[in-house]
Amino acid sequence: MKPFIRKFLLITAFITTTPAWGDSLNVGELAPEFSLQATDGKTYQLSDFRGREAVVLAWFPRAYTKGCTIECKSLAENGHLLRKYQVSYFMISVDELEENKGFAAEQKADFPLLSDPSKATAKAYGVLSMGGWAKRHTFYIGADGRILEIDKDVKPATSAQDMAAKLGALGISLAE
Repeated sequence: MKPFIRKFLLITAFITTTPAWGDSLNVGELAPEFSLQATDGKTYQLSDFRGREAVVLAWFPRAYTKGCTIECKSLAENGHLLRKYQVSYFMISVDELEENKGFAAEQKADFPLLSDPSKATAKAYGVLSMGGWAKRHTFYIGADGRILEIDKDVKPATSAQDMAAKLGALGISLAE
């Protein structure tokens, strides 16, 4: 094997297997607080939901990319499955707000996309990759603010169905 190919493969292996920057979070821990702008013009804080309902944060790498488009469409077309539960759900990236607004409009997202351009929240959740984008991880957070589950094997095409199944398995209350 040629030296430059070997070097490329080693670097690629390192980048794809190295943990995200920041501390790694675990099930049972309090989820880090955030205050982020959303595509619906509001600013959301995790503490706004404490004591009221569960929260799902679906981190995605970049707007307008293939997997992220598929995931956003899954949630936009199948959001009724999630709205059966007492939960607020968001897709979240380190993209600028304007980028996410255009992406949400193009995908007809009927739920807010959160923007973390400072990358501080991505770091706090341990999802910031060495490439500077968020890893595709989904966090399920209980009404008490504790992490119930972290899905690191998200399948974009069935994202909404998988989230709904997970909410049911976690015992999240049905919406009234």
